[in-house]
Amino acid sequence: MTGSMFTPQAPLGSIPGPVEPTPSALATLAPLALSDVSLTTGFLGDWQRRSAARSLPYCVGRLDGAGALTNLRRVTGEADGDFENMWFADSDIYKTLEAAAWQLGATPDNAELRTFVDTTAALLAKAQAEDGYLNSYRMLKEPDRRWEALHWSHELYCAGHLIQAAVAAARSGVGAEVVTVARRLADLVVERFSTVDAVDGHPEIETALVELYRVTGHRPYLDQAKRFVDLRGRGLLDGERFGSAYLQDHEPVRDTDSVTGHVVRQLYLLAGVVDVAVETHDETLLAAARRLWDDAFGAKTYVTGAQGSRHRDEAFGDPYELPPDRAYGETCAAIASFHWNWRMLLATGEVRYADEMERALYNVIAGSTALDGEHFFYSNTLHLRSGHDGSHEDAPSGRLPWYSCACCPPNLARLLASLSGYLLTTDHSGLQVHLYAAGDVRTTVDGHDVHVAVRTDYPWDGRVVLTVTTDAAVTLSLRVPRWATEVRLDGDVVEARDWYVQVQRDWSCGATVTLDLPMAPRIIAPHPRIDAVRGCVAVARGPLVYAVEQADLPAGVTLEDVRIDPGAPIAAGRLPDIPVTLTVAGAVETAESDELYPAAARTHTEPLELTAIPYFLWGNRTPGPMRVWIPVTTG
Repeated sequence: MTGSMFTPQAPLGSIPGPVEPTPSALATLAPLALSDVSLTTGFLGDWQRRSAARSLPYCVGRLDGAGALTNLRRVTGEADGDFENMWFADSDIYKTLEAAAWQLGATPDNAELRTFVDTTAALLAKAQAEDGYLNSYRMLKEPDRRWEALHWSHELYCAGHLIQAAVAAARSGVGAEVVTVARRLADLVVERFSTVDAVDGHPEIETALVELYRVTGHRPYLDQAKRFVDLRGRGLLDGERFGSAYLQDHEPVRDTDSVTGHVVRQLYLLAGVVDVAVETHDETLLAAARRLWDDAFGAKTYVTGAQGSRHRDEAFGDPYELPPDRAYGETCAAIASFHWNWRMLLATGEVRYADEMERALYNVIAGSTALDGEHFFYSNTLHLRSGHDGSHEDAPSGRLPWYSCACCPPNLARLLASLSGYLLTTDHSGLQVHLYAAGDVRTTVDGHDVHVAVRTDYPWDGRVVLTVTTDAAVTLSLRVPRWATEVRLDGDVVEARDWYVQVQRDWSCGATVTLDLPMAPRIIAPHPRIDAVRGCVAVARGPLVYAVEQADLPAGVTLEDVRIDPGAPIAAGRLPDIPVTLTVAGAVETAESDELYPAAARTHTEPLELTAIPYFLWGNRTPGPMRVWIPVTTG
């Protein structure tokens, strides 16, 4: 699945997804159109529908309540008062607008969303300056300082999110005025920055401009994206408090060996780097992305797929600096990781990128939203201590309904609305299934119609049943996650080639293939260099990382006193609303001393049966402590 360049043109009337490399791009795999995949009842399908029914309307409603739309009305003279909220609050509008556009592509009769898109587009058009400039903070607070202080202003970052909303609108066939507004701003960006050496302190414009080029074919957008990437790392930004590495401006992308600084900025930049690399056939740039991926996922990623261990600057730490109780793990960082890995997968066809998409999606991204769809985590800890002070929104004790920096909820909404576009790919030989979900797939491979019906209860169950119908000699490639052993196809143990099981059949009358992935619970030992969790283990089953929550401990037991026996058998069970729990023998170990260092004193041990729940579900029942890494028994 490597070495070729292939991107089919989307059939007339289809809706391409968020990432659509051109036919000439240096890409191994091509994404299916968003409209090719319909998720039915199951984990991902239910989550997507819950987001559409609850999270997206909730975000739309909060845009007014939090003042983001009011700021634009102040620009147009329709509202009084001073600018409110974060100076980059426009981006919350644009991400929500993007989510609405993708959702309207799937449900065009949604009158409420259509009204939101149309009225917001009209407001943007009215607020936009004659030359195309649009940024409510600058226009209200500092109208004479356009494009100044780019290290903090987020002007190009906000423009990038507007452009991505326009891409969604163009591909979904809604909100034509959004496209007009975004192109006017994009044209201004090209005019202003094609001859000025400058970059934004928060990358995002790079990947947005590439995608706008893919939609329009207008080469200056791609050239400007490449220029921004090439200028990055030349010390053009004022590093201020955290230094130039925080802004990824300390070293050119092609020369650097490690991810650093603000995690979301770094990952958004790398998504744009891959987009530029494949469209310009820049293999040196793609090699740099590979090298940085090795650093990020080799030594700076939590077991849940979360990234970012430093609260003070929302940043990567040193290699193996991964303290569970101080994990920042911003939700937007996990989404950015998902986006970057998807682009790496399309470029190379290598399974490790799909593995990381799955890990982030089922653990940190899924865990960022409550089951009601209206409460969210901004940061995603791996250990909430007993007695934690959750009074500050930077590290709350549970999910919150909104944040002063509200980047995560609308980011989640746009990902879920476009999720169907991230599951499967094609090449000249066939169809590749990377993420498993119950659904219906109708696409074309090399000009031949292909229909795939997928039945599965993944990730609760490892059986995936696919019924394929086509008159073409299509190879069906099924990803084998790296945690899987003794994979079976139609009951027989099979070997995976490059971690994909490749199936060839006569599909003309329809043929069913059954893939069985082993779902035995397993113990995960941490890397020995991670000092913060030395002497601990985690529990996992399939793609899901598990956690022990205070709600499942007997009265009087403190979570920090709990220990686990890593050699004990692990049994699967269930609780109401939790399909699969894990039970394992453990103990409660308490010190018989009030000394400052009780580890040096005698301890009292009582056996205890531990129940672990999927990490993504923690905090949905009784609020309380939680931990992923459990100390092992000392006896």
